[in-house]
Amino acid sequence: GAASVVVGHPLDTIKTRLQAGQGYGNTLNCVLTVYRNESVAGFFKGMSFPLASIAVYSSVVFGVFSNTQRLLSQLRHGDPSRTPALADVALASVVAGFISVGIGTPVDLVKIRLQMQTQPYIKANIKLKPTVPGFPVYQGPIHCFRTVLQKEGIAGIYRGAGAMLLRDVPGYCLYFIPYTFFCGWITPDGCISPNPSSIWLAGGVAGAISWGTATPMDVVKSRLQADGVYLNKYKGTLDCILQSYQNEGLKVFFRGITVNAVRGFPMSSAMFLGYELSLKAMKRDQTETNP
Repeated sequence: GAASVVVGHPLDTIKTRLQAGQGYGNTLNCVLTVYRNESVAGFFKGMSFPLASIAVYSSVVFGVFSNTQRLLSQLRHGDPSRTPALADVALASVVAGFISVGIGTPVDLVKIRLQMQTQPYIKANIKLKPTVPGFPVYQGPIHCFRTVLQKEGIAGIYRGAGAMLLRDVPGYCLYFIPYTFFCGWITPDGCISPNPSSIWLAGGVAGAISWGTATPMDVVKSRLQADGVYLNKYKGTLDCILQSYQNEGLKVFFRGITVNAVRGFPMSSAMFLGYELSLKAMKRDQTETNP
């Protein structure tokens, strides 16, 4: 999980700026603007909080997915270690998606607020006090979390949860199902488990598919969670969708799709490779300790 954050965060910053910021144009222009204005450190803004919380988040999501699969195999066939059917993988993915929203929404909110807080707010005749656009509103992740909680309560911390639910439930289905399929397809016959290169490739392809298709709801989630640094523009998920469509047309929902798909490959490769190899190492240790 930590490896996936470090690998993917610079592109995540670019993706968020393209989706919720203003005046960037294309991806290359966004990269150059961030680098000119904020140097290399600008690409890693808001990374500390996801990095600190990713261990819990990843272990819960992957743990729920794996244990749901085992439970379904136990109920259907009486053997928890049996290879799950496609329907079982899909159901386990949906459950993992629901659980991920409860943990991931506050983390994403803090990350996006920190990524977006130095963006100039372009709006005529609006007094923005006590914050000044272009200057940091939050001193860091803890200060950001505490400020949002004090000003907006629990509802503020879970702002964008509806959009995240609509993103993550189908998103995890298109994450775990392609991974399972490609792993099985790439792994040579007779092998008990996939080799690292198969895991890397299958994880990367699954990540690219999942993040690419999740982009429309990811745009809505980013806008909802970035909204509130200076003032609240959207009333909710549906209002954000309607306003975005009315102001910028259908193309707005595909902002950052290329960055999302490209970023999804190395992030998911690192995630699945770390997961599978860690699991294999722990199982080997258990076997050596308890022969």
